[in-house]
This record gives sequence, structure tokens and C-alpha cells, in this order.
Amino acid sequence: MTRPESVAAISAETLADLHAAAFAAPWTAGTFAELLVQPGVFAETADDGFILIRVVADEAEILTLAVRPEARRRGLGARLAAAAAARAAALGAERLFLEVAQDNAAARGLYARSGFVEVGRRRGYYARPGATAVDALTLALNLSA
Repeated sequence: MTRPESVAAISAETLADLHAAAFAAPWTAGTFAELLVQPGVFAETADDGFILIRVVADEAEILTLAVRPEARRRGLGARLAAAAAARAAALGAERLFLEVAQDNAAARGLYARSGFVEVGRRRGYYARPGATAVDALTLALNLSA
């Protein structure tokens, strides 16, 4: 992983390009630009991926984690998640949350290996064109342990 960049140095267009490489329904550069100026939002980046986090009071949330398909299964997602968790804890967060599609086995495995546990579920949260919507699992990691 390359050195994390400061939020000010991160291009919304670069994040949108990485997100588009990783997801079928990517976020726009405008969405990233709006998020990056919000208090408590930061990113940890690498050449082939990034993680975007928001810290509010003693809680943090992974907004998105994107890794280029050709760079997956090499530990980059885990390194990004660990760096973001450490930074969130340093900013005072005691728990880190995220939502993941129930059918995203690779992401669920990554988060399980990172110590996240299921704490909730949103039924039918993720729309699937031409298919039944998929539940979102809410996962949490205790940062104060």
C-alpha cells in the first residue's frame, strides 16, 4: 500500500474511477466531492484501492471500500480496513460499522477476518436489476478492545 494521502490531496475523480472499476453501480465524482468536505470524513488510499470512513463522536462508519478486481485477493482490502480502523480509533471512535450485501461472500470474508461481527440486517436493502433485492448486513468492530 502506498502512503495514505490527506483528504485534501485526494481527487474525487480518482476515487470515482477506482469505484467504477470495483462496482457495477459506482458513485460519481460529485458524490465523492460532497463526502470529502464533510467533517470527520477521511480516506486511506493505495494505487489500486481506497476506503472512505466517517467518524462522528465515538462511532465510525465505512462508507465504501473499493479495490480494483485485478488487485483483489492480495490483502489490500484488509490493509486498507486496518489503517482506517486505526485512524478512526485515534480520532476517538470506539466502534466501526459498515453495511455489506449478504451475497457478497468475498467482502463478508474480509470483514470476518478483520474481526467484524453481524449486529443487524436491513431486509431487501440492495436492489438487483431483474432479481430479488438482497439484505444488507450491518457489521461492527470494537475499536476500544
